[in-house]
Amino acid sequence: MVATVARRTLAGLAVVVGAVTLTFFLVRLAPGDPVERLLGPQATAAQLAAQRHALGLDRPLPAQYGSWLARFARGDWGRSIATGRPVRALLGEAVPATVELVGLSLVLSYLLGIAVGALQVTAGPRVDAALSVTTVTLFALPGYWLGLMLVMAFTYWAGWLPAFGAAGLDADVLTGWSRRIDELRHLALPLTTLTLIGVGGTARFARGAMRDVRSQPFVQTAQAKGLSPWQVTHRHVARNALIPVITLLGLSLPALFSSAVLVEAVFAWPGMGRRLVEAVQARDYPVVMAATTVSAILVVLGNLLADAGVAWIDPRVRHGTREGGP
Repeated sequence: MVATVARRTLAGLAVVVGAVTLTFFLVRLAPGDPVERLLGPQATAAQLAAQRHALGLDRPLPAQYGSWLARFARGDWGRSIATGRPVRALLGEAVPATVELVGLSLVLSYLLGIAVGALQVTAGPRVDAALSVTTVTLFALPGYWLGLMLVMAFTYWAGWLPAFGAAGLDADVLTGWSRRIDELRHLALPLTTLTLIGVGGTARFARGAMRDVRSQPFVQTAQAKGLSPWQVTHRHVARNALIPVITLLGLSLPALFSSAVLVEAVFAWPGMGRRLVEAVQARDYPVVMAATTVSAILVVLGNLLADAGVAWIDPRVRHGTREGGP
């Protein structure tokens, strides 16, 4: 088990290094000059050259990459080109909002998705067909489009929920429950958007996993004993079907983070996704690199936690054995 964790940790580090390296060169080769954006169209060629030299952007790309990697490894994330603020402070303000949004979405999408998948397995064919159409549709919808439709429905038509930001303009004067309710109202639409997308994929996967488990002999034995469909699903099918579902958790984290980037941009949610979009638009290289690195690390940690969850549920994984394995 320890050897497996070590191998997957090394593989995760390789993923982080690969993502960071690819991002570094792609963002610098993309059109756009951060110095021109910073100094404006009135800047002279001499001023532009002096600013590029001060930022180290006139050096060869491999030298810039090596310098950035060495500084980042020491904990020096640099300063934002656009604002001049330390990158660590900028992302430190944004990470909690993203963790809140993605974490709650992950919990809700898996709880609801597993419940919907179990209902499809136990319900009749008409309910199964209706829920299948619904979950496939949700899974296929682009996150930014779904977010905009929710804004149109619940903000502009109904006027029930705010569309942008994490708090109202009067948040500083609110206290206690009033402040918390204001925060929950601002969280509702971005959280609903991410959750609906997650529910679609999780429900489809949970349904397939439960149907596979239901064909196993031990489930047929439980049915022969006279247990109700709910008892069979709850006691025998659900636990065994959780193993591939938890594996899906690790695989879904990258997609969830990428969806969060677009959703945060749509709802002006003050998280890493919004900061990343703004940094890419401004060619703010230090912020782009730090945000990409932190996101990649969070994704790898999520995969490791998913592996730990599978090992906790399945003793064969914990002890390094599986059917047909060594």
